[in-house]
Amino acid sequence: MAKAKGKIVIDTEKCKGCGVCVVACPQKCISLGDKLNLKGYTFAIQDATNCVGCAACGIICPDAAITVYQIKE
Repeated sequence: MAKAKGKIVIDTEKCKGCGVCVVACPQKCISLGDKLNLKGYTFAIQDATNCVGCAACGIICPDAAITVYQIKE
């Protein structure tokens, strides 16, 4: 059976850095970066490769700034 691996894409200009996705991620692979977007917010980044594509972050994001992809290996 193919193993699923996930990839997230964060629209850094939509992200307000609320951190809800960081708490929601069961794999703990999202964190808040230290760079600022054009609106002055720090934004979320994927900082680990153990994402399984569960989409918990994308579902809970209040700004719809996260798109989740599943890649079958």
